[in-house]
Amino acid sequence: MVIVTLQRDKCIGCNYCAEFAPEFFRMSKKDGKSVLLKSIEKKGFFTIKTPFPDAFESCDKAAKACPVNIISVKEI
Repeated sequence: MVIVTLQRDKCIGCNYCAEFAPEFFRMSKKDGKSVLLKSIEKKGFFTIKTPFPDAFESCDKAAKACPVNIISVKEI
């Protein structure tokens, strides 16, 4: 199980997450910020849980590339 979390309010719209993990991230046309697809929002944190182990590698690359460190990825 892979858990990915995004603090969307702090996003600066650099687009790295959408480049490294396009199956999980998109850039909003409304405000230019990242959107974590199929996520659930709770207190400003957008989270998804996915059973696909492949998700860890692409989302981890996105998290490491993020200049404001608002993406976290955990494998449980």
